[in-house]
Amino acid sequence: MIAAVLASKIYNENQLSYAEEHLKTLLKGLNVKIENIETTPNSRIQVALSGEDEKAALKLLEKEFGLSPTHVNDLKKFLSVKGYIASLEKSMEEVFIDIGVIHPKMLYAKLPLQRLQAQLADGRKIALRKIAELYGFSDNMPVTVKVTSLNGDNIEVELAEAQLTTYKRWIKSVLERLLVIGASVQEVRNAVKYARCQNDIITIEPLGLFEHAVVCKIGTDAVGLIPKIGKELSNAMLSVFAPKRVFELLPNTIYC
Repeated sequence: MIAAVLASKIYNENQLSYAEEHLKTLLKGLNVKIENIETTPNSRIQVALSGEDEKAALKLLEKEFGLSPTHVNDLKKFLSVKGYIASLEKSMEEVFIDIGVIHPKMLYAKLPLQRLQAQLADGRKIALRKIAELYGFSDNMPVTVKVTSLNGDNIEVELAEAQLTTYKRWIKSVLERLLVIGASVQEVRNAVKYARCQNDIITIEPLGLFEHAVVCKIGTDAVGLIPKIGKELSNAMLSVFAPKRVFELLPNTIYC
């Protein structure tokens, strides 16, 4: 039997059974059994597998979700890992990122404002709150980061190339996105349907198991969808990514 902690989190206990069914569907066809599924102290999904294909199953889960480095000793410089924004209000000089470390104690990585300014704002001295607004940051937003410094309990990171590529693609598309944190794709689909917003969107992009980007059609204002879709997703966090706002503030952005 092998066990792993996925780089995927849940937001309420009911979502654990959904996650289990999702994993069973993903692993269908492999000779493997889910022996146990639970959550870690930082709400990551921890799963134990057994069977002839358990190693193949683990590789599939790693490809689909990524694996969390649960011990600080699992970290190394330049390692890229999927994390979650842990707090935007704790500091105006850095963003705290939950990258999964819980041993020997729970540790958050720090993403300095200076690095965000260099990577997302052409090096301009823009406030953290403004960068967060431009890029739709919110607590529990999934972000892929790269470890840049390890010094005891002090872990520093920057946005990984994969994350920057995502933002580049989003900006070049010129389409606004409503970012939904804390809901399954079926819940998001149902919310769009009940709000009668099907004609306002193109697709729903997965950012994680319970995180999604609702891609709006040209001319659709994502902010305008919040009161419509939001009332159907009362337990989810909604934010907006609007390329036009990035262009207006950063006309010389490297993503243009």
